[in-house]
Amino acid sequence: MKHLSAVIFAIAIVIAAWFLGNSYVSRANPDGVISVTGSGSENFTSDLIVWEGSFSRMNPNLEQAYKDLNNDKETVRNYLLEKGMKEENIVFTSVQTSEQRENQYQNGNYVGSIFQGYLLTQNVKIEATEVEMVEEVSREITELLNKGVQFNSTPPRYYYTKLADLKLEMISKATEDARLRAERIAENSGGNLGDLKNANMGVFQITGQNSGEDFSWSGVYNTADKRKTASITMRLDYEID
Repeated sequence: MKHLSAVIFAIAIVIAAWFLGNSYVSRANPDGVISVTGSGSENFTSDLIVWEGSFSRMNPNLEQAYKDLNNDKETVRNYLLEKGMKEENIVFTSVQTSEQRENQYQNGNYVGSIFQGYLLTQNVKIEATEVEMVEEVSREITELLNKGVQFNSTPPRYYYTKLADLKLEMISKATEDARLRAERIAENSGGNLGDLKNANMGVFQITGQNSGEDFSWSGVYNTADKRKTASITMRLDYEID
């Protein structure tokens, strides 16, 4: 009787171990589901450019400083118009004013400051679809120095106005790529691809062509290059019949 009980106990242990092992495998590898990731990318050229610069004047007399700055503003405006810019694409910001003072020291100790004058600064912003024209002007803007304007220019920024349509095309490409991968996996495993259970879009990236930029989990949006590459990933979960 004791021998029979031992046999039954041993069989019970084997059966329990089999169920536990099978349950672990099922949790780790759910039957009938495969997950695949597809990618899509597209090269494009920016069709919108934004370029900014600033100019300033300093004078102990605030009224004179403003007059000088206003003359520079008209010189900048006329220069841009002569270069082919449209009036509606030229935006001047409000004037920023600050006092300039020179610190004074005696025996290494600060003893106060002397008023030097008022520094007035104004920014100008160009936003246009004539990308090549604005690029050329941004490279030649130092010509304003010959007109007596101390102009400081920033590098142009490049954008694409049809990004929403491009993104839809890329999602379609990435989804198709993922589906083809899923079909190949199902075929190699001897099954048939079933219904789509889940679809999740990954990170959307825009990098400069041949720029060597690294991808980021949070996504990157390049504005420094005119020619760019957009990419996206799609993760799909399919049933397997």
